[in-house]
Amino acid sequence: MTQSRLTHLDMAGHARMVDVSAKPATQRKAVACGEILMASRTLDMIQSGDMPKGDVYATARIAGIMAAKKTADLIPLCHPLSLSSISVDFAAGNDKVVITAVVTTTGATGVEIEALAAVSVAALTLYDMCKAVDRGMQIDNIRLLHKSGGQSGEYNAE
Repeated sequence: MTQSRLTHLDMAGHARMVDVSAKPATQRKAVACGEILMASRTLDMIQSGDMPKGDVYATARIAGIMAAKKTADLIPLCHPLSLSSISVDFAAGNDKVVITAVVTTTGATGVEIEALAAVSVAALTLYDMCKAVDRGMQIDNIRLLHKSGGQSGEYNAE
C-alpha cells in the first residue's frame, strides 16, 4: 500500500497523531519476536533457576506485558489502546532465548508497535536480570512476524 504523503505530518510538516476516528473497529493481532544471545553458562543458570536476581522469565514476562500496555507513553505518536490480550513467551535455544509476544485488540488501529515493545522490553529485562554474570549478551533480530486486521490486511514475515 503506497501513500502519497506521510500520515504523521500535517500540511506544514509538523508531527501530529493520525486521526483514526473514522476508521471502523476491527479485530487486530500482532506477533513479534526477538532473541537475546548469551553464554551457555548464562542460559544454564536461567534454566536451572540459579540466577542471583531470581526468576528471570517471570520478571521479563511481566516487564513485556507492562511495556505493551505503556507503548503510547514510550512512542510519541502511538495511540493509547485498550488491549484485549498480551502474552510473552520464551524458548531457550542454542546459547539464546527467543522471545515471542502476541497482542490483540478490537480497535481502529493496529498493535504491531505494542508487540514489538513487549519483545524489546522483555529482552532488556533479561539482560538486566543476567548482566551480573554475562555482560556480553546481545539483543538481536527483533521483528514483526504477523499482523492481521485493519485496512492493510494481513502481513506475514517471510
